[in-house]
Amino acid sequence: MSTRALILFAHGARAASWAAPFERLRDLVAARTPDVDVSLAFLELMEPRLPERAAALVAQGVTQLTIVPVFLGQGGHVLRDLPLMVDELRAAHPGLSIHVAEAAGENPAVLQAIGDYCVGALTGAA
Repeated sequence: MSTRALILFAHGARAASWAAPFERLRDLVAARTPDVDVSLAFLELMEPRLPERAAALVAQGVTQLTIVPVFLGQGGHVLRDLPLMVDELRAAHPGLSIHVAEAAGENPAVLQAIGDYCVGALTGAA
């Protein structure tokens, strides 16, 4: 078991099919990082929720956790809800080192990839 883990943190939705692209993303990341436990966690409406997933990872011996908010922008969930959840995680698991990355949509490389896709849609290449 690795001591490092990566959680892709998403909003969640009522329709189970909504999670499909996030599951594909998780699988792509996991294939590139075989020494890291890569999983999904959700803010609401889907399981596992972030606190429960983090607790399970700690129980498995994880000591270093990176959380990547898979959101296009830094709205209320990323600016308010996530920091509160992370504070609670730090209090509950004092031995756990937690790093929170910027929202995926705030990253220049992610925006470039989405922009490339949009431009490709104009020519039918997307």
